[in-house]
Amino acid sequence: MLVFISDVVDVLRLFPRLFPAGRNDPPLKRRPTSMDLNNALNPTVNDEEQVPVSAEAADSFEHDSLFSSKDDTDADMYPRLTNMSAAFIYKAIARPTAPEPIEYVAVPTSHRSVDLTVAISKWNLAWEAGQFRRRFFDPDELPEPLAKLAELGDRNIQFVPKTRSKYFEYATLLHLLPARTLERYGLPLFRAGQWPFLADISRPDQHVSPQFGEQLSRAWAATIWPHLSTGSRLNAFSADDPIRLLSHNLDFWVPAVTEVIQNRLADFPLVDNGIEEGPVPLAEGGYLEGAVAGSPRKGGDVWTGELEAAEVVRDTLEAADRTGNLRAILDAVRSNRVEEDFSNKWSNAREDFERKLYRKRAKIAVKFVELTDTIPVQGAGSDFDGALVTNEFLAILDERNRQIVILLNSGFTKATEIAEALGYANHSAVTKRLAKIRAAAERFFEI
Repeated sequence: MLVFISDVVDVLRLFPRLFPAGRNDPPLKRRPTSMDLNNALNPTVNDEEQVPVSAEAADSFEHDSLFSSKDDTDADMYPRLTNMSAAFIYKAIARPTAPEPIEYVAVPTSHRSVDLTVAISKWNLAWEAGQFRRRFFDPDELPEPLAKLAELGDRNIQFVPKTRSKYFEYATLLHLLPARTLERYGLPLFRAGQWPFLADISRPDQHVSPQFGEQLSRAWAATIWPHLSTGSRLNAFSADDPIRLLSHNLDFWVPAVTEVIQNRLADFPLVDNGIEEGPVPLAEGGYLEGAVAGSPRKGGDVWTGELEAAEVVRDTLEAADRTGNLRAILDAVRSNRVEEDFSNKWSNAREDFERKLYRKRAKIAVKFVELTDTIPVQGAGSDFDGALVTNEFLAILDERNRQIVILLNSGFTKATEIAEALGYANHSAVTKRLAKIRAAAERFFEI
């Protein structure tokens, strides 16, 4: 355990401060807590006289803690994500010189698992410590399953409550979506989000549609699609197109947006509490290798409003190249497209694909050269590339010209031979027809 950590206050009494009002946001806009619930429903009684809350009242309060009204979704303030400073609990923090990427772990919780919820809040609040955050706790201080995971060693694990809807698991992506996008895809208007997850009284599974995950996936894909495929709409591709599938895969995007959040928070100023940066002392003596002690950062809004959220979306796509090799995936898919990747709708992408496909099939195959006797014939290396292209080309020719091409493709190499086979008196008519066939071939195969 680290020796520079201050005594932890009674975290249950701290809960009302875990969701502070953000900038320009009145106090009542913050996320309500369990204390607020009793205070709001029993305003005239003291702590000793508080009475049980009815299920209906609790359900209504939970609903209000999750969702905003249309009046609270102004584009300058919505969507929004906030962060709380670790200085509320920790006087100093140990920052790794080479932080590892965050691994999210979903943990089953309930209203009755208070100790677990408090431990998750304390653990997540030390996010700046990265893979060293387990060292902020005594071995017997963490409840299961946190203790079991802490025993794995120095790993940068962050906890979220396990939900059927995946609300907490994908909250970072949800809180980047404008109100109009949420409404378009049947999603409710959520209040401002909090990163990392801290204590929360709401039970989102009780208040969102069973299709929440699918709706969020579609809304997120629609938001990032213009950055993935310029000039072609999402519905121009089949449902199993690789890039379309990737755009809907929320698990792929969570690490990227997490990196962007951490990068933004890295610019927040440090709390002025007299802690000077230096080595991290250990209780058993010596210093923690690969870490530097310092004051925690201040909290605040990670982003606020549509313009800033749109900037974060762009940064997330850039980060996805580092966390998931996005650029390499896109290049590989685009270079190896097949016809089944497209829907029946026209798009620039489909037109480009088909143009390249026909050029590739043609291989500039149908051309005519002049032999020494000045009679144009098909070159030896210019055979048609398979029956499909031959049939497509023949379809645009009249019967006589089609017969000439078939004869050329069957081994006849001189106009006189073709004229004799077709019953012409001389090769003059065949030569003229060959000129027309060559022009038609050039147009068809875009030579």
